[in-house]
Amino acid sequence: MLLNYVLIFVLIVCALTDLTYRKIYNVVLLPGLLFALIYNAYSGGWAGLGQSVLGLVVGLLILILPFAKGGMGAGDVKLLGIVGALKGVTFVLYSAIGMGLAGGLIAIGIWFYRFGVIDTIVGLLKGVWVMIRSGFTLFQFRLNNEKIMLPYGLAIAIGAAGTLWWMR
Repeated sequence: MLLNYVLIFVLIVCALTDLTYRKIYNVVLLPGLLFALIYNAYSGGWAGLGQSVLGLVVGLLILILPFAKGGMGAGDVKLLGIVGALKGVTFVLYSAIGMGLAGGLIAIGIWFYRFGVIDTIVGLLKGVWVMIRSGFTLFQFRLNNEKIMLPYGLAIAIGAAGTLWWMR
């Protein structure tokens, strides 16, 4: 039960700092990791420590490729690793599924908010009309190449909280 409280605390703090500052701080992650390793070693011996380390490694490996490609920050990777260290491999795998679903919904929400669905549809219809009227001549359109980072700490928190509720 104590493990769940620590997990919830870490998830809330990391989600809030990711939303507010776009950062997940090591000041929160490191004590969470140390607690996970010590608690699991104390309660499960060497096997508990091994499960905690294995959960950490699996959590890190899930997000290491998106991090390497520049798709997310290191804090996101470390946060999922902490989730694995606290609760184990099975939990972190289910959390990753929930994280992916939550991340997709957040991305859709940002798209709706940032780019406006109605404006996008109207723009597409105008583009089709211009293409028809011009005999399908190619035009250079203004492209918005601004990089948009999702607050993925929130997606990880939602995925892990959903898994915690589902596996209760």
